[in-house]
Amino acid sequence: MNETYYSEEIISGIKIIVLASRKGIKKIFLNPKEKGPELLSSTKLHNDDPYLFGALNQLREYFAGERKKFNLPLDLEGTDFQKKVWKELQKIPYGKTISYKALSEKIGNVKAIRAVGKANGQNPVAIIVPCHRVIGSDGNLTGYASGLDIKEKLLLLEGAISPDLFD
Repeated sequence: MNETYYSEEIISGIKIIVLASRKGIKKIFLNPKEKGPELLSSTKLHNDDPYLFGALNQLREYFAGERKKFNLPLDLEGTDFQKKVWKELQKIPYGKTISYKALSEKIGNVKAIRAVGKANGQNPVAIIVPCHRVIGSDGNLTGYASGLDIKEKLLLLEGAISPDLFD
């Protein structure tokens, strides 16, 4: 039985939907345009339901500047390569950024920059696995599945980039 559950909340102006299984958090949706088949076939729960593992509470703490690391069980589906990239993303400290090139070096394959970028973009649990902390080698914010405005907001929140950059 592969039951899934979800709940949603607007936190810091971002609509966040958390999708979970009995094992852990499966996906985080940021400002989704519509509810796809994954959500339509899932059971909606109250935000504080135990099957959501306190994810929305931890996200509220993160956006309030009170949480720098997440302590949530994850139930991620992906290739071995994707999982390797996502595991490495979790090592990027709060308030720091890394380039796609440096990330590919850390996983032991400097030539896999494009594949690393693709795996980063397919990260199903944005914020919790901090794919927003990966930037271009030139320091520019590049690609973010939920939009560069949200990536910028997250990096500003963490103090990883200066608001002066956008004057």
